[in-house]
Amino acid sequence: MDEENPVELLQRYRRDRHVLLNYILSGNLIKKVVMPPGAISLDDVDIDQVSVDYVLNCAKKGDPLDLGDAIRLYHDSLDYPYVDNTGDVEGFYLLTRPEYSGSAPTREPPPVPGAAPLPVVVPPPVVVPPPVVEQPQIAVPSSVANLPKSLSLDSPTEKELTIDDIEDFEDDEGEFDSRRASRRHQTDANDISLRLPLFETGITDDDLRETAYEILVAAAGASGGLIVPKKEKKKEKRHRLMRKLGHSKSESAESQTHRQPGLVGLLEILRAQLEITESMDIRTRQGLLNAMVGKVGKRMDNLLIPLELLCSISRAEFSDMKAYLRWQKRQLNMLEEGLINYPVVGFGELGRKVNELRNLFRKIEESESLSPSAAEVQRTECLRSLREVATSFSERPARGDLTGEVCHWADGYHLNAALYEKMLGSVFDTLDEGKLTEEVEEILELLKSTWRILGITETIHDTCYAWVLFRQASKDS
Repeated sequence: MDEENPVELLQRYRRDRHVLLNYILSGNLIKKVVMPPGAISLDDVDIDQVSVDYVLNCAKKGDPLDLGDAIRLYHDSLDYPYVDNTGDVEGFYLLTRPEYSGSAPTREPPPVPGAAPLPVVVPPPVVVPPPVVEQPQIAVPSSVANLPKSLSLDSPTEKELTIDDIEDFEDDEGEFDSRRASRRHQTDANDISLRLPLFETGITDDDLRETAYEILVAAAGASGGLIVPKKEKKKEKRHRLMRKLGHSKSESAESQTHRQPGLVGLLEILRAQLEITESMDIRTRQGLLNAMVGKVGKRMDNLLIPLELLCSISRAEFSDMKAYLRWQKRQLNMLEEGLINYPVVGFGELGRKVNELRNLFRKIEESESLSPSAAEVQRTECLRSLREVATSFSERPARGDLTGEVCHWADGYHLNAALYEKMLGSVFDTLDEGKLTEEVEEILELLKSTWRILGITETIHDTCYAWVLFRQASKDS
């Protein structure tokens, strides 16, 4: 009998597999069949991606059959060679043919190096320090001796801050930058990292902090507590800065108690804790509110936040081109990390669109180098295509999801852990580091509204919160 063609064997194997699975699933061998997410009947399930061993095991034990687990086990088994347990010993099949590999090598194996003896450590000799010789006293001039105790020859002269020094003060971004730089300089030596994997796009701590605030604003908007505050005038802002410079920490902390009530005041505290400028806060709130126009029945926390901000915030809303390009780069990096690099749901058939998504990111960045008219046309076309592709990525249903009520873009590990860590850091007072704010319970309650976006559970929250408290205690010790 002639040997069968391998292709015909494969086709016959698939037909037999289909017949076996259809017989088991359509008969009374399985008590209960649980459909995978997005499937209504067996016609919606690809039988080729179901693990036969798992189905047979459920039929033998009389357990319910979860087709989602059967599909997952089938894909997991592809990482290992096929094993045949029919003989006396277990055998497995490889894709290579050993007869073409040649004979085994005839040379002798290299010698194993002997273990080198451990070096003997000799303690250094104890050296007695020489006695200290007292230096003769030097006569101090009377002009220096009469100086007050509060003054020193080495102390720098301090210049009093006047109104003229801050006449050109336009925004409080410089204040936040200087405070952030000084604190980073003080704590870098004692900083303890969670040692999470590095992001492929080079996302920084500032990027995570700003995106974390955008997620908080969207979560607050889902509960209907989002309003756009009016921007302070230059004169009012200068007066507030002078008042802040003249107050002590205790007075500043006392002034925080007279905040606006409810969610509005709590968001203002979080804005200060996360060091978000007033202009960025207004842009974020207005952009998310504009994104909700025409989306009847859509929750703000179900939006693909970086994409919606890219589409609703224009270049004209930024004070300079450099700030706009940095903001746009951050939004594109977040989309790439959340949708491509660390997705919570597998790509499946959408894997072929990964390169298309990256090309759209690149074209949006390149559009800024074109003329204004050509740049606007290319950016608009790319954003339209980006919305179509990115939405299909973010709405891939995971197990237990309801179709149309999911948006997976920031809930893949470890992006979600890094973002949530930044949010938890807001429970510490920026004016008095190491101490919890008076609103810590309210802040933690608001953070729960972000769990839906970040895919956080109570166990993950407890773990991240314990880590944040431990790190702060280590810095203070």
